[in-house]
Amino acid sequence: MPLYEYISKEDGTTIELLRPMSMADAPVDDPQGRGRTFVRKHSTFAAKGGEASSSQSWSGGGHVHSGTCGCGKKPGSCG
Repeated sequence: MPLYEYISKEDGTTIELLRPMSMADAPVDDPQGRGRTFVRKHSTFAAKGGEASSSQSWSGGGHVHSGTCGCGKKPGSCG
């Protein structure tokens, strides 16, 4: 199940919930019972790559190229 972040409209408190994707935008009860309204926050994250094994081609940009990269560039052209 995905982990979603929700933010309170009233005071900016952020909570995390494990929910099925079908429930991602369903109403969230205030865990402290204070009647706050929580909306789903669009989360971002960053990953940092390490050293690659000889079977992987690293660009140095934190992701692995195999064929055409998800970034749209050819192997070895990121970074």
